[in-house]
Amino acid sequence: MAAQGPSGRDVLRRAIAGQRRGVAIGATLAVGHQLGEALVPVLIGMVIDDAVAGDDAGALVRWLLVLVAVYVVLALSFRLGVKASERAAELAAHQVRLELVGRVLDPRGGAERGRLPGAVANIATEDARRVGYVVMGVTIGVSGLAGAAVSAVALLLISVPLGLLVLVGTPVLLWLGHLLSKPLEHRSAAEQEQAANASGVAADLITGLRVLKGIGAQDAAVGRYRRTSRDSLGATLRAARAESWQNGVVLALTGGFIALVALVGGRLALRGDITLGQLVAAVGLAQFLLTPLQVFAYVNAEFAQARASAARVAEVLAAEPAVVPGDRRLPEPVRGELRLRGLGLGALAEVDLAVAAGELVGVATTEPAAAEALLRCLGRVEDPRTGAVELDGVPLTALDPAELRTAVLVAAHDADLFAGTVGENVAAAGPAPAGAAAGGAGPGGGTGPAMAAAAADEVARALPRGALTEVGEAGRALSGGQRQRVALARALHADRPVLVVHDPTTAVDVVTEARIAEGLRTFRTGRTTLLVTNSPALLAVADRVVFVDAGRVAAMGPHADLVRDEAAYRTAVLA
Repeated sequence: MAAQGPSGRDVLRRAIAGQRRGVAIGATLAVGHQLGEALVPVLIGMVIDDAVAGDDAGALVRWLLVLVAVYVVLALSFRLGVKASERAAELAAHQVRLELVGRVLDPRGGAERGRLPGAVANIATEDARRVGYVVMGVTIGVSGLAGAAVSAVALLLISVPLGLLVLVGTPVLLWLGHLLSKPLEHRSAAEQEQAANASGVAADLITGLRVLKGIGAQDAAVGRYRRTSRDSLGATLRAARAESWQNGVVLALTGGFIALVALVGGRLALRGDITLGQLVAAVGLAQFLLTPLQVFAYVNAEFAQARASAARVAEVLAAEPAVVPGDRRLPEPVRGELRLRGLGLGALAEVDLAVAAGELVGVATTEPAAAEALLRCLGRVEDPRTGAVELDGVPLTALDPAELRTAVLVAAHDADLFAGTVGENVAAAGPAPAGAAAGGAGPGGGTGPAMAAAAADEVARALPRGALTEVGEAGRALSGGQRQRVALARALHADRPVLVVHDPTTAVDVVTEARIAEGLRTFRTGRTTLLVTNSPALLAVADRVVFVDAGRVAAMGPHADLVRDEAAYRTAVLA
């Protein structure tokens, strides 16, 4: 069943409602600015009729002082109104980003399904910004309506036909502008989709740059990015053409409407129905009307783009969770006993396995997909198709994923490092709990024991500033083997009752791998550990090894016995 989540309109409504105060302040000040702008031609008309036509110097001075006061008010209103509106828009965009990050980090998962990481990042940046700026569109739209209303009232006071013309014509122009914004909305959605895809491809290219250079495939990767970038450019140009076409047509309609207002006002003046000052005021108001009508065109374009972006944001927020949280609790304390009963997912088929609390078990597979499926089940990234996994007798599907991960840590082979120092990355797992076994990171032990067990202390000694050395974005300042050791140290420092480690030594030399194997065994003494790997050095320190072939448990026993007795195992781990 699909998850119930917000629609694109819900996202826009929440963005606006969440900044009610900022919207109210910004709109009030913006209305003050538009009122001042609308009053200027009216006051000039009064100056002409009362002071210039009447040759009254005192009246001229008084009206000029009134004009100065109006200009001061409208200038301050504009400055403060824009400040309040911009702040509200940025806060709204920030709130949308927080919602997106919260959904992506939700232990239930599912938000990133079917999307490249770069695409999700694009939604959390550009789409969130466009949704936030709908707040600015609201404040500007309210000010435009106020300006048009004041102009209509002033024109009604000058001449009923002129006022009625504005009151009838303005809604018609608004309706036409809304119709003309529909193509822009569709083109904007396509533009954002292609931009997100280009960002995802670029992120993949940068992340795998070393590998691509190693196998000589950088030209093919760059060619792929160029094609994606051209598609994104084409979508952007189509959206830009749609926007310029909409703006041009709306501007032409607006210009024609203002010319009509001026023409009607001129005929009324020629017939003597209005004075010279009123004619000047009417023409000035007609020219001023260009501003609110342009505002309407701008707001329509902003709303069209915001609706497209809000729909993309809503898709992420409403993404169906990969797993459904249960309502059972873990026993206290967690012993770490694991049991797999007829487990089936992906390349796994009816896997049965019992792991005693505190046991160190190696899992070797003939298919990498089987190892990946096992990791997804144990970390509850995905629930098994058949069978079940139990922790201390409690099915994982009956637990909340967040609670499960306080007891079980799955350290993936491709775990990323974060910008910061080596020490900060290891300590990111949090201080190890009290009561760690000998050799573990006990209270006050810091990150040193975990780094030593993972041979990450050697990494620190080889760096210019030791553990204070910055690793760069995604750890790119380190070599592949150094990154692996720091990531393993982080997993060990977390000190979970159950630790599942996947291929932690594929990029290190044989001597270092042997040291890590011994350090890992010593560090994890008394706590359940699964080593999902085909590395002989790691499998040799396990209490026993489970060999999974064709998705089923094919053999089980000490590493040396399996090497001697099982040909398929020898091929898998020694070839």
